[in-house]
Amino acid sequence: MFRGKKYNASTKLYDRKQQYEVADAMDLAVKSATAKFDETIEAHIRLGVDSRHADQQVRGAIVLPHGTGKTRKVLVFAKDAKLDEALAAGADFAGGMELVEKITKENWFEFDVVVATPDMMGVVGRLGKVLGPKGLMPSPKAGTVTPNVTAAVQEIKAGKIEYRLDKTNIIHCPIGKASFGASKLQENFDALLNAIVKAKPAAAKGQYLRSCVVASTMGPGIKVNTSKY
Repeated sequence: MFRGKKYNASTKLYDRKQQYEVADAMDLAVKSATAKFDETIEAHIRLGVDSRHADQQVRGAIVLPHGTGKTRKVLVFAKDAKLDEALAAGADFAGGMELVEKITKENWFEFDVVVATPDMMGVVGRLGKVLGPKGLMPSPKAGTVTPNVTAAVQEIKAGKIEYRLDKTNIIHCPIGKASFGASKLQENFDALLNAIVKAKPAAAKGQYLRSCVVASTMGPGIKVNTSKY
C-alpha cells in the first residue's frame, strides 16, 4: 500500500512493536497528526469476548470529560410536550411520522444521533432496516430511548458517545481532536476504558482487554499498554 511522506515520517516517531503507556501514546498520536485539518484521535479496543453471543455483548454510552470536538446533529422522535422539550434542549430536528417518511422516501440522513421517547418506538421501529446498519437505531442501553429528552440531547451535545462491539469484537471510538493535546485526550481515554471495563459481561472469560491502538485520522496506529485498567 502506498503511504505518503507525512505518514512515513510519523512511523519513525515510535516503535510499532512496543506498547506505550497511555500518556506517551497520546503524545505520539498528537505528534503524528500532521494533516492540514484538526484530525480526530480514535481508540480501537479489541476485547476477549464473542459478539455472536447475546450474553457477551458490550454496549453503552459515556459523556467524555472534554467532549469529542465535534458538534453532533441530533434528531428526536417525540410528540406533544416532549417535542417542544426536545427543541428547547437543542435538538436539531424533532418530529414523528413526517420524519420517518422523509428518511424513507428522500434517503435523508443529515443527523448523527437519533433519540426517541418510549412511546415513539413503534413508529421508529419501521426504520430499523435503514437506521440499524448505520448504527443510528435508538437503544435504551445507549440512553437514546428515554422519556427525558432534555437530558439526552444535552448530554449528546456535551460529548456523549456510544461504544459497541463490531463483528470482529473491536470497539472503535473517537476520543477527541489532536488540538485537545495529550492531557485532555488521556482523560477522555481513561473515561472510555473505565466504562468499557465496568461493562464487562459476566460470561466473558480470560483476558478481557486484548489489545488497544490509538491513531489520528491520517496517522499510524500506536499500541497502548492497558494493564492498569
